[in-house]
Amino acid sequence: MDITQLEVGRTAKVVAIHGGNALQKKLQAIGVMPGRTVGKVSRSILKGPVLLMVGSVQVAIGFGMARKIVVEPLDAAVV
Repeated sequence: MDITQLEVGRTAKVVAIHGGNALQKKLQAIGVMPGRTVGKVSRSILKGPVLLMVGSVQVAIGFGMARKIVVEPLDAAVV
């Protein structure tokens, strides 16, 4: 599943990023990379930005970018 399909308030482990080097570098710069745990804080109506918790920082990414982040849901909730 991609991170746009993850329920708000849930955490997930990043499994893969389906994109080129430029996208992977942008996401890595904000801490989103395979093996990392991220939480989904909120999402806008329709195809707006997705707000994620990466470590102790909240980051907003575009819907198209978020669709390329493949995750595996975890049992823990976002703190």
